[in-house]
Amino acid sequence: MSAARDEPTTLVRTQRRAGSGAEPRSFLFLVLQCQRPLDAPARLPLDGVDEVRFGRGPVRSIDRRTEGERALLDVRLEDGWVSSRHARITREGGRLRLEDLGSTNGTFVNGVPQRSALLSEGDLIELGHTFFVFREVAAPGEALCEAASAPDQPFGLATFAPALVERFAALRAVAPANIPIVLQGESGTGKEVVSRAIHALSGRPGPFVAINCGALPASLIESELFGHKKGAFSGAAEDRPGLIRAADRGTLFLDEIGDLPAASQTAFLRVLQESEVVAVGATRPVKVDLRVVVATHRDLPAMVERGDFRGDLFARLSGFVLELPPLRKRREDLGLLIAALLRRAAPDRAGEISLSCEAARVLLLREWRLNVRELEKCLATAIVLAGSGRVELAHLPPPVVVSRGSPPPEASRPEAPPSERQRPAAEDRARREALIRLLREHRGNISAVARAMGKGRTQIHRWIARYGIEPADYRDG
Repeated sequence: MSAARDEPTTLVRTQRRAGSGAEPRSFLFLVLQCQRPLDAPARLPLDGVDEVRFGRGPVRSIDRRTEGERALLDVRLEDGWVSSRHARITREGGRLRLEDLGSTNGTFVNGVPQRSALLSEGDLIELGHTFFVFREVAAPGEALCEAASAPDQPFGLATFAPALVERFAALRAVAPANIPIVLQGESGTGKEVVSRAIHALSGRPGPFVAINCGALPASLIESELFGHKKGAFSGAAEDRPGLIRAADRGTLFLDEIGDLPAASQTAFLRVLQESEVVAVGATRPVKVDLRVVVATHRDLPAMVERGDFRGDLFARLSGFVLELPPLRKRREDLGLLIAALLRRAAPDRAGEISLSCEAARVLLLREWRLNVRELEKCLATAIVLAGSGRVELAHLPPPVVVSRGSPPPEASRPEAPPSERQRPAAEDRARREALIRLLREHRGNISAVARAMGKGRTQIHRWIARYGIEPADYRDG
């Protein structure tokens, strides 16, 4: 009798490694603690969790355990405004329900007090002085299955956003290699910050040289990029090596690459192909050793299709392409960013800074259409105005205060009439203080105040009447 042969197993296309799928998963992100905004945020995957319990503890702790057949996540918060038994999240069908457990200070969802609410994607949960963001997103990767604190990464590459975790890991892997990188995203999403982090991880000994292609005059762009010889054109009084040669052995960052004129695209393609540059007015090329990172807010493939951008140049540049989502789509990273920006704005006293709940709520609910850049300017202003005290709503720029943020599109709605503990009074006080401050700065000029707040004159007049303010009190004479 012949021995049985081992038959190989044929892999089926639909088989995937565990965690590599893109099914929607539920996460809870501890984003911000108002009294200690520099405390590390945390990611809490809710896979397989039947109940999450929130309460006050001597230190922050996250304990996963079982009671009978139920999987529990016990979250203890070092927050004096949180009750010992504050709230819980339980499963209800295919959704998650948040319930207040008779806490002293209440449970808020998107700034609205709730006794019970079904959670929706993007909801902001407020317990005492601690804020969480609830997300339901496609999140491949086994690395996201466990609770985690703030990632120890360079500024710009630290993220909790499930869509970015694996892409940033891949970016760190290619950073030491001489692979061109394209960063795509809206203005202000941190493309230059990410490019600087890439340079830091690359180990290249040369400098980081940043160029904004959209800011260079078309008549000078080739001279600035490639350099020029003395006498090459009117005004060329001396030899200049150009910015590309300045980045030799380092990293060249070209921001808004989509604005590069066609002629310059051709010349830059030669730089990539031959690793050499020819200055304007020169005949001999000079060898260069470059790492190239480019950024754009434009759709480069669409530009290639229209003939507005060279396809061969795009092919050369796109060794690794990373899409940076706008800040409104990565709310879970707001705590990481706020902590990092506070350290940058006030390195000597960042650990002493605290936020009021009203200010924190606005920061976490605002859409930030201008992204990280707008958030950074907002915090820098608020820190200066707050001095040595707590950052209050009145310290935020008036347009930010007036907008007061907005809940996400799928935000939870109250299932019961709101309690009397809503907080419009604090927001009214802050808006009134902002109006008075601006009236004083602009000497009672309503038009100037309207421009500063990003509102029409009619709205300013309504608020002035509502708050009993007399503009004439702030005019000269």
